[in-house]
Amino acid sequence: MTTTYLRAQISRFGGPDVIEWAEGDLPVPAPGEVLIEHSAVGLNFIDTYHRSGLYPVELPSGLGLEAAGRIIALGAGVTGHAMGDRVAYMGPGLGAYATHRAMPADALFKLPGNVSDELAAAALVKAATVEALVERCADLEAGDTVLVHAAAGGVGLIMVQWLKAIGVKVIGTVSSDAKAATVREAGCDHVIRYDREDIAPRVRELTAGAGVPVVFDGVGKVTFMPSLDSLCPRGLLVSFGNASGPVEGVNLGLLAQKGSLFVTRPTIFHYYATPEDRTLGITRVWDMLGSGQVKVTIGQTYALKDAAQAQIDLEARRTTGSTVLVP
Repeated sequence: MTTTYLRAQISRFGGPDVIEWAEGDLPVPAPGEVLIEHSAVGLNFIDTYHRSGLYPVELPSGLGLEAAGRIIALGAGVTGHAMGDRVAYMGPGLGAYATHRAMPADALFKLPGNVSDELAAAALVKAATVEALVERCADLEAGDTVLVHAAAGGVGLIMVQWLKAIGVKVIGTVSSDAKAATVREAGCDHVIRYDREDIAPRVRELTAGAGVPVVFDGVGKVTFMPSLDSLCPRGLLVSFGNASGPVEGVNLGLLAQKGSLFVTRPTIFHYYATPEDRTLGITRVWDMLGSGQVKVTIGQTYALKDAAQAQIDLEARRTTGSTVLVP
């Protein structure tokens, strides 16, 4: 058994070049913790926010929220987990970009047999995000039509399939013919090439002028106004990401002018804050993934030490679907 491990860290905010690698002795799990040997680590856009300082974290800091692997050591007092158990997690705290990690036992989700380590690492944060936003944040009914920005991204592809599984029609925005084909295959009913046509007028055309009751927007700054303009009266904008930068300087009067609209800026962890919420959410996630109703495309795999390049490609929108880092 190895006695050392590798982990990513940042000591300042900036571009992908600030990611450094440190080697140290394997962590010893404290009481209530377990030591996990990672087999797959997930890459998420929020990782770039932590690295850049858009979402400030205390420095020095690790990176990465989610990973999957097996338990190789137990701290005192741990119950409900055993050596060799396959587990995954999505926080708390940063540090998943590592070969091993000591984690609180109560933060772990046991993996069912029909969900692989790679699938869990690629999909846990994204699928839990979709579960929270679709099932518990938005009030949707079968037959509704919604708008999903960046539909070919990691969250977007899961969201399209999830929405279709519950009977919702989906309009998706993409930036290329290849991504358009990908989202159509995932079940998207209509595709808007935002680089070729204005989003809101096309949404109005597709909905006979009515607009949509819900917009899921992980892009942020550049799509904020098109999102509002795509909503029907009393519609809901679920703004959950900042791929193009944060939304700032909002005039709340616009919400009244554009139809008494609602806007929410949710974070997944408020929907997974209690044991009851965690059980409710993860049961639904494993059901959707394990049953095949939601298929996760792992579009690219990088070695763990190539995490900087993976973030470069993610920010440049050169990735499709989900990305996994392999220790």
